[in-house]
Amino acid sequence: MNRPKRMLLENIAWARETAHADAQFFPRLAQGQSPKVLWIGCSDSRVPAETITNANPGDLFVHRNIANLFSPSDDNTMSVLEYAVRVLKVDHVIVCGHYGCGGVRASLLPLSSDLPHVNRHIAPLCALGARHREELDAFAELDARANRLAELNVLEQVRLLRHTSIVRDRDEPPLVHGWIFGLHDGHIKVLASGYDDARDTQGGAHLTSASLETV
Repeated sequence: MNRPKRMLLENIAWARETAHADAQFFPRLAQGQSPKVLWIGCSDSRVPAETITNANPGDLFVHRNIANLFSPSDDNTMSVLEYAVRVLKVDHVIVCGHYGCGGVRASLLPLSSDLPHVNRHIAPLCALGARHREELDAFAELDARANRLAELNVLEQVRLLRHTSIVRDRDEPPLVHGWIFGLHDGHIKVLASGYDDARDTQGGAHLTSASLETV
């Protein structure tokens, strides 16, 4: 059985199981959306937002691209932000990167001539790596450098988002958070909390039940 056909069959099974568990689930879904969170994440197939946060359809407004980049010059990204903040009135914007990110790793290596669109997309990431070259070069292994750059990248996107007029000028601006996901253990690490007076942070702490009230 080919993969697309298998996916369609899985959809039928999911829809039946969901409707059986909650007869009003799809009628409620059809009435509209009111997510409280805009999620800006990586397109990596291993980091699905709803799955790793145990969220339901309708909980998250999601935008994903290679290396979870926010570009004020990209109408795709800006239209998502604009709609989420001004129409959906989300309370939180979460940038979530992940360790082992191929896009971040690619920014530290010679660019491939076969990927011109990717090269243009990750150009800001290459520039970010260059600005932090001294810190990154302190790591002997490429994987370690890439993982640190993945953290710095999340913090940079948080900084850019917090300074956009869309976020900043709303009467009650949404809180912007920076998270990073560990493929090795499935845990999310908080790099920047929107509750920290909108200040960028350079540290980070593992999320625990004791810290849930402040994240």
